[in-house]
Amino acid sequence: MIDLMPATIRLPWRLQRLLEAASTSLLHPAEGRRIDFSRPDGEEALVAPDSVSWRIFKNPISLFVGGIAAVILELAEPSVRTGVWDHSTFRSDPLGRLRRTGLAAMVTVYGARSIAEPMIERIVRMHSRIAGETPHGRAYSANDPALLTWVHATAAFGFAEAYSRYVEPLTACEFDSLYREGAPTSRLYGAVDAPACRAALDALFDAMDDRLEYSPIVFRFLEIMRATPAFPSPFKWMQRLLVRAAVEMIPERTRVRLDLTEQHGLRRHERSIVELAGSFADRIVLKDGPAAQSCLRMGLPVTYLYASREPHH
Repeated sequence: MIDLMPATIRLPWRLQRLLEAASTSLLHPAEGRRIDFSRPDGEEALVAPDSVSWRIFKNPISLFVGGIAAVILELAEPSVRTGVWDHSTFRSDPLGRLRRTGLAAMVTVYGARSIAEPMIERIVRMHSRIAGETPHGRAYSANDPALLTWVHATAAFGFAEAYSRYVEPLTACEFDSLYREGAPTSRLYGAVDAPACRAALDALFDAMDDRLEYSPIVFRFLEIMRATPAFPSPFKWMQRLLVRAAVEMIPERTRVRLDLTEQHGLRRHERSIVELAGSFADRIVLKDGPAAQSCLRMGLPVTYLYASREPHH
């Protein structure tokens, strides 16, 4: 049940403008056309406005943390790691790559179907050209359904776990709803066996455990994400903190396998800072952001996703 009293924070206009700019800088690549999430009027997205996905994807803190955690898990799998590291711009343009990935996630959840479906088709065509061998001689293809399933499962895990840990705890029902909502769109990308519930995701993580391995590339990625400016100057101090929050989320057995020791995770006093930032971000309406603009497209108030909710039972 939804309590219609808005649970939002009103900020001084200078601070609001700064936060809007910070959110925009994370999502919009310098090149390419800007996506207008407010158009076409009334056109549905691939996921419904009353979904768990629409509620959690509005939060820039959990998206940043969850996205980094997902990439760590991707890079732990040797075939995915080789494809990402050899055929993407992570090394030459890490922020651009981060923005493109974030924007694709936003379009997949919030974008009108006439925008989202052609974007997904372009990504699938691009993946069809990526293939090769790992350093150990194992052939791979970016359109391999098993690899795509792992990539989409790690993204679902990252976004859900980050929101639940650092913003607001999700119930078992909400976790299952989120995975179920994402499964059909994952299939459009080619991830035909994407987990549709938390039990299926846990089973996939168990099955993949022996394939995950240590690589210095994981540490290179973390170094890039600590050093590459992703936030405006007043918020730069948070970036390293959020990277450590992402490491903290990785399942313990995988952290051990990757040699991600305690020093790579959150310090004792830092979790409360991340939780405060996540909770704060969840109550700020970013009127220029994909979530608010998509609500307007659907004839909903910009505060629709910020209504306080009673716990699910």
